[in-house]
Amino acid sequence: MLDLLLSLLVAQSTPAAPPPEEVVKPQQVRPLPGQLDAVPTFNSNSPELVLKEGILLSTFPTEGKKAPSAHLNFPFRGRFDVFAHHVAKADPPEDLRSLYLGIILHNPTAESVTVNVLQGASYLSQPDAPFIQLPAFSPNLLGNVFAGPGDRVMLDVLRGRRQDIFPDQIVIPAGESRMLLNQPIPVKGLTPPLNGRSTLARLRSNGTVYAASLAMFARTNTDGSERAPTLEEWQNLLNNSDVSSPRDKVPTPLEETGKPRIYGRVAGVGRGAQWRAFIVDSPKAKSLTIPQPGQAFSYALSTLHGGTLGTEQIQSAPLLVRYPDTAYRAHGNYAIQYSLKLPLYNNTPTSQTVSISIQTPLKEDRLTKPGLRFFTTPARQVFFRGSVRIRHRDDNGQPKTNFIHLVQRRGQPGEALAVLNMKTGDRRLVEVDFLYPPDATPPQVLTVSTQGK
Repeated sequence: MLDLLLSLLVAQSTPAAPPPEEVVKPQQVRPLPGQLDAVPTFNSNSPELVLKEGILLSTFPTEGKKAPSAHLNFPFRGRFDVFAHHVAKADPPEDLRSLYLGIILHNPTAESVTVNVLQGASYLSQPDAPFIQLPAFSPNLLGNVFAGPGDRVMLDVLRGRRQDIFPDQIVIPAGESRMLLNQPIPVKGLTPPLNGRSTLARLRSNGTVYAASLAMFARTNTDGSERAPTLEEWQNLLNNSDVSSPRDKVPTPLEETGKPRIYGRVAGVGRGAQWRAFIVDSPKAKSLTIPQPGQAFSYALSTLHGGTLGTEQIQSAPLLVRYPDTAYRAHGNYAIQYSLKLPLYNNTPTSQTVSISIQTPLKEDRLTKPGLRFFTTPARQVFFRGSVRIRHRDDNGQPKTNFIHLVQRRGQPGEALAVLNMKTGDRRLVEVDFLYPPDATPPQVLTVSTQGK
């Protein structure tokens, strides 16, 4: 949304361009094999624009809380992820206090609990990761290409990093709470006074914990300077506040048709943190036969209600608990990792040039034409902005790992992530990994194509 708000300011002074022309590429679209794992994801993305103090998402029990409906009573134990993506804006414009985002973990048991932080990152739009213009395709082996805080956070976690604002572990004594995150979203000195913060932490707990994300304005020292809220202040807000506002648009029911579809934003616990896929010709096969020369096939990515590209497959993570005015599923699968393995096999009698790409076709539920629709000139809206890791053996048999940053607009076919020259009978395993980035718009496809002779 931060990207959208900034782009709207620009769009107000930009004349409308004529609609781009469409082209249909006759490639088969297949459902993505595999499924989401069962690792729960704490998903705090509503309200995205936070103007009032309060609870963003709480999985705490309702007992002893002033607003019981703000607490979803969902305990975590073992592996779980915490994702949060929120925007602060000066309202009114002269109110330039920093909004703090707090993520609190509570141990309800009679013994201490240790929470290990496996990977984690949290970045601001300003100054950490501004929405700069980037090429459609950028090599990113060093991890220094990103635009937007969600993009940068997903890149860090994909690379296995734990940012230094996170400890390697948090020990929570019996019956007590500790802060996983206590960081500001400053707006002072920014034009417009608007900023956002994205956060993702992969955690493992050896006991039961509850989690909550909270919003509170900076407290003021005696000299007028700002300070972060204390643990006690966060606990007081958790116990005595209701959900934050303004609330986002209420989603339309998933089964409803005939009305404009409102997906809503997510505030709940999703089932799944990673989608693993071993992509082969059939469930019992061990390889994926490459397309015939001049042909291509695609696998759907991040499909959702109303956007399955003819596969009838919904990949959006189901929500185990949610607030009733927020999204019914984790549409877009923000922060969920896709780990895709393609054991390619050239069964043709000659050598073939095979390419792997990610594409952003026009969203459809049922394909209106036999293939995917693209624009000859991509539209203005950016629908995917993030990094992809691709691993394979090159034509000399040497292992190769690339990180590539993609910026894809609506209807953009995309460039090849890798090009393989495969001899007849050649087998080549290709692995593609990425975390679906916040501010992206689904669906996309992973496409395998063979060059025509």
